[in-house]
Amino acid sequence: MLSAQRRDHLLAILAADGRVVAKDVATDLGISEDSIRRDLRALAEAGLCQRVYGGALPVSAAIRPYGDRLSLATESKERVARAALALIRPGTSAILDAGTTTLAMARLLPADLEATIITPSPTVAIALAEHPLVEIVLIGGRLSRHSMVTSGSLAAEAIRRVRADVCFLGVTGVHPDAGLTTGDLDDAATKRALAAQASESYILASAEKLGVASAFPVLEFEETAGIVVDPAAELDPRLADGLRDRGAKLI
Repeated sequence: MLSAQRRDHLLAILAADGRVVAKDVATDLGISEDSIRRDLRALAEAGLCQRVYGGALPVSAAIRPYGDRLSLATESKERVARAALALIRPGTSAILDAGTTTLAMARLLPADLEATIITPSPTVAIALAEHPLVEIVLIGGRLSRHSMVTSGSLAAEAIRRVRADVCFLGVTGVHPDAGLTTGDLDDAATKRALAAQASESYILASAEKLGVASAFPVLEFEETAGIVVDPAAELDPRLADGLRDRGAKLI
C-alpha cells in the first residue's frame, strides 16, 4: 500500500471510529508502527487530525480564526447558549469566556436581567453593553486577534482579583480520550484561571466541538459542573457513554 493510500485509510478509520490506534493499524496492515506514526504526523501537519499518544483523534474545526467561526454551527451555538442562560439567576455574578458561543449568550441575555458579568472578551463586553442592568467587568491584557481574548500577565493578575458564582467556558474539543481541549496554550491557561475564580464552571459545547480534539488541555471533566450540549443534536451514544465514563456530566 502506497503512503497516500495508507493516509486515506487512516482518515477513513478516523471518520468511522473517531480515533486511530497506531499499533492496531500497523498490525492490520502488516507494516511498522513507525510508518503509521509518520503518516499521522503528515496528516496532522496538513490539519487533518490531532495527534495524541498512541495514535490520533479528529481535529476540531473550532480552531479557525475568530472571524471564520462566527459563521460556524451558528444554530447549534444559539441552542447551547439558550440552554446555558437557564443557569444564570438574577443578581448572580458570572464569567463569560471569549468565544462565539459566549457571544451568543451575551446577545440573548434577557433585557431585564440584573447581573454582573466578567469577561476577557471585548466582543462579549460590547454585546453586553446593550443590556442596561448588567454590570460589565472587562478583563484587560494582551489581545489575541485569533480568538479575540485577552491573556498574559496583566490578564492573569486581573483574573486573580475577581470572584464569580458561575463560569461559562468555551473549548474547541470535547473527547473522552483527549478531554477538554483548546488550540492555544495561553488561552488554555486563561480558561483555567477563570474557572478557578468561580464557584462552578460549565463547558459550552456546540455540535462541532463534540468528539474532536485540539492540542492543549483545559480542565478535567471532574473539575466542571457540566457540559452544556445542543439539545437538538443527536449525540452519538458511544461518545456520550465515553464522556460519562470519564466523569463528564452532560446537560
